[in-house]
Amino acid sequence: MLSLYPNIKPYASHWLAVDKPHELYVEECGSPGGIPVLCLHGGPGAGCDPIHRRYFDPLDYRIVLFDQRGSGRSRPHASLEENTTEALIRDIETLREFLGVRRWVLFGGSWGATLALLYAERFPERVMAMILRGVFLCRREDIDWLYKQGARSIFPDHWADFVRLLDVDQRQNVIAAYYERLTGKDEVARLAAAKAWTTWEARCATLVPSKPLIDQVKEAHTALSMARIECHYLVNNGFLEPDQILRDIAAVAEIPGIIVHGRYDMICPLTQAWALHDAWPRSKLRIINHAGHSASEPGIVDALIHATKDIARDLQ
Repeated sequence: MLSLYPNIKPYASHWLAVDKPHELYVEECGSPGGIPVLCLHGGPGAGCDPIHRRYFDPLDYRIVLFDQRGSGRSRPHASLEENTTEALIRDIETLREFLGVRRWVLFGGSWGATLALLYAERFPERVMAMILRGVFLCRREDIDWLYKQGARSIFPDHWADFVRLLDVDQRQNVIAAYYERLTGKDEVARLAAAKAWTTWEARCATLVPSKPLIDQVKEAHTALSMARIECHYLVNNGFLEPDQILRDIAAVAEIPGIIVHGRYDMICPLTQAWALHDAWPRSKLRIINHAGHSASEPGIVDALIHATKDIARDLQ
């Protein structure tokens, strides 16, 4: 079983000004002359992590990571202003032009997979290949699975903790109720809601409970951006039209891709990856037994590194 490549440091970092008030943190790692690959983090709002650099052979790839609006080191932190899916798609294209990349590989998990698909459908001529993990199609049914009916039947104890902050009459619309708290003026209430939000998701993310993951997303800086921005997107249905990704999937018909999905993914059930694979003729679906949603699970790590090796071989 393959494991992550050794730690590497960026050879360059940048601040990229986009729509006011946003500045994006960008870094480049690996080989400046390698295959350009853009790593799209999840959430939205989670931000990049040094581990994200380690899914790629640094001799083969020019690895580009950036923190999306309001996320990670991008500024201003946890900002919802001018923060929409359309804005993020524009940011990716602005970044491509800024870096002088003609075409690149897209690598994204969860919301990062959503964003990769949306960008590729808009700019298919700019995408050489895609590697997607834990596919999230952002349909109403996909949102409801995690925040209404679905995952709560698997984790009733964790769901009870999640909704404990809410009044009984608010529990019929958990997203709206949390949005009210996460955007309110009470700092203590905002942070409590953010930690409850991210804890619920982290508890659902792995086949075997992962305390390090839960502790990571409960850290105040990460929790605030992830919960606020994620809830902001979900309360607006991802700023997408119904079934938009599958509706427009013909645009990426000629782009090769590898989809990696845990069989026991309780955040984004396997039916989403299956539907995408069925509609995308040049995709390969690799279902990982003994894995859930998280990119850090051993079977997912192994499959993602095999995928980056396969894509590098095919493109060289």
